Amino acid sequence: MKLRVRSDLVYDFPKDTQAIFAIQVACSPGQVILSESLALSPDTPVIQDRADSHGERRFRAALEGQVRVVYEATIENSTPRILSPGSRLQSWLELPPPVLEFLLPSRYCPSDKFMSFAHREFGHLAPGSTQVLAVLDWVCNHVDYVPGASHAGTTAENTFVDRAGICRDFTHLGISICRALNVPSRAVSAYAWQLDPPDFHAVFEVYLDGAWWLVDATRLVPVENIVRIAIGRDAADIAFLTTSGSCECLSQSVSVEQVNA
Repeated sequence: MKLRVRSDLVYDFPKDTQAIFAIQVACSPGQVILSESLALSPDTPVIQDRADSHGERRFRAALEGQVRVVYEATIENSTPRILSPGSRLQSWLELPPPVLEFLLPSRYCPSDKFMSFAHREFGHLAPGSTQVLAVLDWVCNHVDYVPGASHAGTTAENTFVDRAGICRDFTHLGISICRALNVPSRAVSAYAWQLDPPDFHAVFEVYLDGAWWLVDATRLVPVENIVRIAIGRDAADIAFLTTSGSCECLSQSVSVEQVNA
């Protein structure tokens, strides 16, 4: 499936603000970048970082005043494998070293606080994809999608109590419960075709049977409509904009459309 993604961001930055952007499509298996462009107005020098081990790319700049950032890309998105019952949970001794950090608690995913709940609610199920699918069902059925119900500091623990949030909150809660079940899990920022309203989207991946599987606890779009941007332990690692100081968002629009063959 060929998709065209676009993000148009306008921010007002105090003098000498340093910024890191993660809005470019990742160079990851299953999505081929056919073309892309990046423009800053006023024209500003940027440092383009090389793709890291996950294929994600970031660019950096020193910004001041009102700045518009427009990124566009056309990508060929292959259909991902859908997680189904039967994928095996590997022991810690079998896991590749880079996967180990995604077993641990992180800033927004205090998985150690979910151990009792996770094993009481899901411990009777077969370890692996059967448990993960049950976790996805539980989060989707017990948490309401409510824009404005959370804030930048909301953790999975807060969402578990409030039972309301947006995509990042669903993702943090799903990751926390999965990690409590010894399933390596990592957050993914993405563009998503047919997401309504259009915006950056947060989903996550679980590591089972020697592979990462993409899942979405919100159930807002099928995973085949997802275009990866960045991967990390939680939202702290995958924010689309990180700055050295405060700044004001003047406008922000994100769009994804299918390109006819």
